[in-house]
Amino acid sequence: MWKYCLRRILGMIPMLFLISIVVFTLAKMMPGDAISGEIDPLNTDPVYIEDMREKLGYNDPYHIQYGRWISDFIQGDFGRSVRYKMPVSDLIGEKLENTIFLGISALIITYFLSFTMGIFAGRKPYTIGDHIIGAANYFGMAIPSFVAGVFAIYFFSFHLGIFPSNGSVDITLQNGTVEYWLSKLHHVILPALVLGLLSTASYTQFLRNDIIENSRKDFVRTARAKGTSNRKIYHVHILRNSIIPLITFLGFDIVSLVSGAIITETIFTYPGIGQLFVQSVQTNDYAVLMALTMMFSCLVLVGNLVADILYGVVDPRIRLD
Repeated sequence: MWKYCLRRILGMIPMLFLISIVVFTLAKMMPGDAISGEIDPLNTDPVYIEDMREKLGYNDPYHIQYGRWISDFIQGDFGRSVRYKMPVSDLIGEKLENTIFLGISALIITYFLSFTMGIFAGRKPYTIGDHIIGAANYFGMAIPSFVAGVFAIYFFSFHLGIFPSNGSVDITLQNGTVEYWLSKLHHVILPALVLGLLSTASYTQFLRNDIIENSRKDFVRTARAKGTSNRKIYHVHILRNSIIPLITFLGFDIVSLVSGAIITETIFTYPGIGQLFVQSVQTNDYAVLMALTMMFSCLVLVGNLVADILYGVVDPRIRLD
């Protein structure tokens, strides 16, 4: 296991190097630069703009700019945000807490509902309850997240007034108090529900179909022939094999903790990594944009590794050599 993990981690290094080249190239191909996102070119002396570009190294050859950027990046210096006037690492760290809180809340909702509905639909297939769950799942897979977010804000925030429509906490509360954390929980429930319920649909269908398929296999017939109780057959034999795909999905969900909430955070004006990414694109904040893109890419590789490891852990037939 350790040798496999070490090989995979070493294999990430050249891949991250190639990703960094692609990220840098795409950033340079975008119109404008960091200066154009910080000042208004129409109301600023062109000579001053050119002097600033020369001072910041934007006129240097691309390979020199890349070498300078990747060298600083490896040392933990991600640059400085031109919009927020602060180091990118501090800015990301400030927003990351909210995104992780939102992602974990959405995952709890997703796995709880998908296990509950998937097990029910799998044990009682082709019943009225199964058809209702299936219809709800297909509706959830068909509706876009931005549409669900807008309807959730209108119904639960504006019409019923149950949840706030934006923000992550009441700014009048003192950090660290019980009221502060209750306010954070109150603000995260609605976006977490939107993010979690849309993921629940596919997970429920996966679990339901696997339970039905495994219930027809030979080892289940053998267990029934030996007089094993139906409850034990489902909980020990069928469910144990059916949850393997869902557990391995947990590795890929590491990516959704951070990057999957981009649309949801933007709709709910939730101050997290997703909203920061959209704002960095709109304001040409290239240092933030490049750092976040590299972070998302790294998370994808780590998520794949975790998924492979979990697959070997939950399924003893798999051996990672």
